[in-house]
Amino acid sequence: MSKIEQHIIDRFGRVHDYLRISLTERCNLRCFYCMPEEGIELREKSEFMSSEELIAIAKTFVSLGVKKIRLTGGEPLIKKNVEFILRELGKLPVELTLTTNAVNVDRFIEIMKESGIKSINVSLDSLKEERFNAISRRNYYQKIKDNIDLLIANDFHVKVNAVIIRNTNDDEIIDFIQWTKNTPIHVRFIEFMPFDGNKWNWDKKVSFKEIMTQAESHFGVDKIKPLKDQPNRTSRCFKLHGASGTFGIISSVTNPFCDTCNRIRLTADGKIKNCLFSNDEIDLLKLHREGKDIIPSILKSIQAKEKERGGHGEFNDEMVGKLKNRSMTTIGG
Repeated sequence: MSKIEQHIIDRFGRVHDYLRISLTERCNLRCFYCMPEEGIELREKSEFMSSEELIAIAKTFVSLGVKKIRLTGGEPLIKKNVEFILRELGKLPVELTLTTNAVNVDRFIEIMKESGIKSINVSLDSLKEERFNAISRRNYYQKIKDNIDLLIANDFHVKVNAVIIRNTNDDEIIDFIQWTKNTPIHVRFIEFMPFDGNKWNWDKKVSFKEIMTQAESHFGVDKIKPLKDQPNRTSRCFKLHGASGTFGIISSVTNPFCDTCNRIRLTADGKIKNCLFSNDEIDLLKLHREGKDIIPSILKSIQAKEKERGGHGEFNDEMVGKLKNRSMTTIGG
């Protein structure tokens, strides 16, 4: 790989060194906040990056200073040739990780170790089997819980992402935090975010303040320790006194972390998105297939990045009604 003395910096001085690559738009769950009820349009295989194209494009990003790559989906572990992708990306000088629903994790434990993966994010929106199966429209709850235990037993750092939605699972906040007391699990509560087809409205969101009020009322303010913010943080994190794990809150809607954003998204069909909420995309896959240098387009995309929320300003029902974006499963987490 050629050495390029260049970094991906936007006009606000934010250095972008974290690439999230969606391996596939498909998923073996149908979570309503991510996948529209009617599903997504199935497209020709040729419209998506092949494994070799994905590796080549990823190497270009690494040459521009990317230090971390997260694989997402859909569900990344249902991607054909995922073993090849993990092995090849594992050879790059980056921190490699992934976000998964954990349904198939037991099949890939050894290859993940071989690829140098040490930390894995698992999506789990309820600790009640019947409720989880209703949210996901599938019946994999116990398999996922067993695979979380398997990851912990194999010394992976496991973060559990729970999208908290009012009158859906907001009554489980205390149960999730309680889980961290005796288990080295790292729970992250995520605000419900607006995407195409997920029927978002302002009344369904549960804010940072509400979550902390519940936690402090139940456990006591003196029993909750705030943790030092990490560089480019997405969550504000806390630990119960004497607990094995931690919990945190990702408040993308009410208190976004845009000022320290270092993230770039590459969709499964090879388009760069400079923000989760941005409508603008540049087709890197088309350029790559034409034999063109994709670096100018990468830099152009990040230079055009808005200061926050893709330039949409404050989220409200009216703004979201006008928001034109993909469904979450076609963007990548």
